[in-house]
Amino acid sequence: MAKNDKLKTASVLSFNRHLDPSDGRMFAVSWGDIAKGTGNIAITIQEKSVRGTISNRPKNSKEIDPAYIDAAVNKANLQTVDVAALPQGKDTVAVSFTLRVLPNVGRPSACNDVGFAERLDAVVSAYGSENKFMDLASRYAVNLANGRFLWRNRIGAENVTVSVARIVDGKVNEALNFNALSNRLSEADVHQDQRADLQKLSNWIQAGLNGDEHVLLKVTGFARLGEGQEVYPSQELILDTSNTKGAKSKTLYSFENKEAGIHSQKIGNALRTIDTWYPNAEKPIAVEPYGSVTSEGKAYRQPKEKQDFYSLFDAWVNEGKVPSIEQQHYVMAVLVRGGVFGESDK
Repeated sequence: MAKNDKLKTASVLSFNRHLDPSDGRMFAVSWGDIAKGTGNIAITIQEKSVRGTISNRPKNSKEIDPAYIDAAVNKANLQTVDVAALPQGKDTVAVSFTLRVLPNVGRPSACNDVGFAERLDAVVSAYGSENKFMDLASRYAVNLANGRFLWRNRIGAENVTVSVARIVDGKVNEALNFNALSNRLSEADVHQDQRADLQKLSNWIQAGLNGDEHVLLKVTGFARLGEGQEVYPSQELILDTSNTKGAKSKTLYSFENKEAGIHSQKIGNALRTIDTWYPNAEKPIAVEPYGSVTSEGKAYRQPKEKQDFYSLFDAWVNEGKVPSIEQQHYVMAVLVRGGVFGESDK
């Protein structure tokens, strides 16, 4: 290689995800029947027409005129929305999904540069030999144990429990149960009474990431909300807005027969909310190349600080600059997440 030649990242570079959740299906159950495994009924999406009030922020001086306000609030703000709720007689929402844990982390699904692929393989192999993905597996396990994947359904619940079953040959091989509310979302650990089961769950995930065993988990989270209480499936993003007149103002995600569900992407986001290694970290955030949190409109990993994925990844693979162990965990977590990371020649 000539003196002035600089090693570059492959222009075509992509990775598959290695935590592969299904969509979550939502059921209504009675808290007392959970242990029996009976009485589950699917929660269905219903339409509701409501009359809302005008409450938007005024745009100009005309809109703060008393006469204008009086006229505006007298207009009907009619809306049709999707809703989902527990029926009478059922006080608990159950969210159930399967999770495959896939091996060969860091092996590109597409790479057009043999030299780069060899350097990448050396980096990933060194990390795997030293760490065996133990730290990442533990953090993913915590987000199953604390029920983060329930999202808004977890908030204000009287009780929350999570069951994680290992599936072998289509049957439950072993099952673990966690009291989710005793595990804080702000911590990457669980209550001391649950650490033995957490270690077992971590070992399952670690075995899958390392390719030691085929790992398929069935996860069910139960949140006791109260009879008739509203539950929260994923909300659909309507991309075609060319004809929105008379359309629903909120559309919820559903399977066949209008059965409520949670997107696999949303479950995956919850599972990878393990990044506490970004600068001045105060809480776990989802693993993203720039540490982006869209609900806050903020990127916690700025390229200017060289703490984003691309800066760390390129320096590690192309220049041999090994980051701190915390940032190694982060880079590997992004590879577990998967994505397209090629460097354009332009």
